[in-house]
Amino acid sequence: MSDYKIETKCIQSGYKPGNGEPRVLPIYQSTTFKYNSSEQMGRLFDLEESGYFYTRLQNPTNDAVAAKICDLEGGVAAMLTSSGQAANFYAIMNIVEAGDHIVCASALYGGTYNLYAHTIKKMGVEATFVEPDCSEEDLNAAFRDNTKVVFGESIANPALVVLDFEKFAKAAHAHGVPFIVDNTFATPINCRPFAWGADILTHSTTKYMDGHATCVGGVIVDSGNFDWEAYGDKFAGLTTPDETYHGIVYTQKFGKAAYITKATSQLMRDLGSIQAPQNAFLLNLGLETLHLRVPRHCENALKVAKYLQGHEKVAWVNYPGLEGDSQYELAQKYMPNGTCGVLTFGLKGGRDSAVKMMDSLKMVAIVTHVADARSCVLHPASHTHRQMNDQELMEAGVQPDLIRFSVGIENADDIIADVEQALKQV
Repeated sequence: MSDYKIETKCIQSGYKPGNGEPRVLPIYQSTTFKYNSSEQMGRLFDLEESGYFYTRLQNPTNDAVAAKICDLEGGVAAMLTSSGQAANFYAIMNIVEAGDHIVCASALYGGTYNLYAHTIKKMGVEATFVEPDCSEEDLNAAFRDNTKVVFGESIANPALVVLDFEKFAKAAHAHGVPFIVDNTFATPINCRPFAWGADILTHSTTKYMDGHATCVGGVIVDSGNFDWEAYGDKFAGLTTPDETYHGIVYTQKFGKAAYITKATSQLMRDLGSIQAPQNAFLLNLGLETLHLRVPRHCENALKVAKYLQGHEKVAWVNYPGLEGDSQYELAQKYMPNGTCGVLTFGLKGGRDSAVKMMDSLKMVAIVTHVADARSCVLHPASHTHRQMNDQELMEAGVQPDLIRFSVGIENADDIIADVEQALKQV
């Protein structure tokens, strides 16, 4: 990890050009890499030597960008994936198998909830969901003998619940399992989950990290702090020989890089959800301005939240950075410099008014995306969380009238003016 401040890391980490080499990270748009020796190629396949041979597993462009994100989060190793969904899938499946169990905070992005509640259940992995504000007793009661992971989002999408990292980390470690956090909304600019006990982080890099809605992607970052060997029987995939690589034991051979090495050499090898090098290049451009954009997102979101809070047609507003919000105290503890640019609100006229207001917006767009430079809105119950039933929606903190507002980095006065004219149509 470099000694630079995080603003400098956004620009300088990951890629170091040598004499006469490109100043900007090159795109290695190649599926394959040439070697002069068959023996050397064999050593690469046996994990006896590091290098590149097929982009489905690793690519120099991807690795440079992964290294930058790893540095931003303060981890030891990272791996890019084709999407945030792939990152959350790999992060879990790298250490669980059929017959295992995971514990999750219930306030999750709808796609993630569906992945853990239904899709991996078909693979023999069961999830128990707990309220983020549950007591320590209730949280500990969710664990079973076969529990392997605890998972939560730093700021839940779209419920905007701030995760109590210390509470969840304490429970996870008391039961001998890692704590995985999706840090997409907060970003490493505003939140450092490793400092509060998280062991592994994921991101949908599609969101703030890219920041311009140009490329889908994800990343997994390992802190290197979880002691897999201390619970060897529980995490046999990491601590016992892998017969697909001639009996390599990942923890013994790769030390703190064991988790990411296994994810790359096993899951990426077999499932292939690699991020395209072109997308990694675009992601890197976004990362270079992350430290500039995130504070502006937060500044604008707070202005919009205060405006909505004072509007006669608005029934409620949720924004963790808003004084008096139910999440404000936790946000001040874990994210004192700001949370994110996303807020939620509802109108007194309910769902119908929400739809009419959204349809009346001119600059602010209705899109499935969130967390990029342009302001946008979404009705989660109708869109991103459409696959969830009413009970699941409420558990995820998604009310029927909830409007998710991703506040961009335009001039705040222009954003508010567009909202104001739209509210006049309701």
